[in-house]
Amino acid sequence: MPGLVQQVPISVEHLVQLNPYNPDILPDLESYVQEQVSQQTYSLDANLCLLRLYQFEPARLNVHVITRILVKALMALPAPDFNLCMFLIPERLQMEEPFLTLATLAHFLETARFREFWDEANRNRDILEVVPGFEQAIQDYAIHVLSLTYQKLPRQILAEAINVEGLSLDKYIEHQQVNNGWSLEKGHGGGQLVVLPPNEDNHPVLRKNAADSIPLELVAKLFPVLS
Repeated sequence: MPGLVQQVPISVEHLVQLNPYNPDILPDLESYVQEQVSQQTYSLDANLCLLRLYQFEPARLNVHVITRILVKALMALPAPDFNLCMFLIPERLQMEEPFLTLATLAHFLETARFREFWDEANRNRDILEVVPGFEQAIQDYAIHVLSLTYQKLPRQILAEAINVEGLSLDKYIEHQQVNNGWSLEKGHGGGQLVVLPPNEDNHPVLRKNAADSIPLELVAKLFPVLS
């Protein structure tokens, strides 16, 4: 009707900032978790707020919502989000499924035991497949870990780390060659080596050169002190 003032809906993020300990926002936060899943977005602050509210409202705790939060947190590795979330979950729940399984998966990832991770993940697809993009996020994390260690790595190590083999692995490597500067070369035994782009971790000389270079403005400031 003319003359009525239309109220602008307040975003969930704004609700969290206004009053993060208001139990009335709990349903909004739960809906927001599902929105993050369906739209493949992520808000650690909102999810931590929801977990804190569950501590004050244990009767309203929703295991399915917490599970989705933890899966999204795994996808954020190498950020420490998973451990931050687990800290807010009651200890009795941490000793039950599916939280035991998720903690095991997190441990395998954090210790770079990728083959064991994928084996465990395959046995628990019902937990993980409800969150789109999980597999790709973990593959990206695995590549991040490999790039900290390797300049060149055998094709089989890459295959185990990202759980991809055969023609699918060929396509994956081709995509990385085009978009991220990967290359291929033959190893001593005739096998294929994947060459990763240099960075400060897999090429220590880059870090050394960066550390040895002192900015000119800093040198200029030292002259009056030394004279």
